[in-house]
Amino acid sequence: MSRGWQDREQSLKTRNNSAKMQRKIPAQGLADHPREESAKGVLAAQVNKLIDSLNLSQSEVASLTGMTQPKVSQIRRYRLKNISLERLMQALISLGQRVEIVVRPAHEKDGTAITVAA
Repeated sequence: MSRGWQDREQSLKTRNNSAKMQRKIPAQGLADHPREESAKGVLAAQVNKLIDSLNLSQSEVASLTGMTQPKVSQIRRYRLKNISLERLMQALISLGQRVEIVVRPAHEKDGTAITVAA
């Protein structure tokens, strides 16, 4: 094997490992500070927690929720730009969860307008 090929192979391995690390960062951040993340992030974290606890594959989740496997993959990686809140709520319902939306008068002390609790 030539030296140039080895350098290229090592570079690809390093880049792939770096990409894997970057994908893990959002999930860790959500677990640490769920109230500081978006509503979508909190719901996605709950979906992912259920997938892990039920030991389901992405294909199984897709079948249960009516989503495609690539959409499930996006949720698993917290790539939520093209995933709606409604889709996440429907996924939770399909996985046996109850989702509640509560509307209350705002209090001046509490500056938070939207709170998602999981």
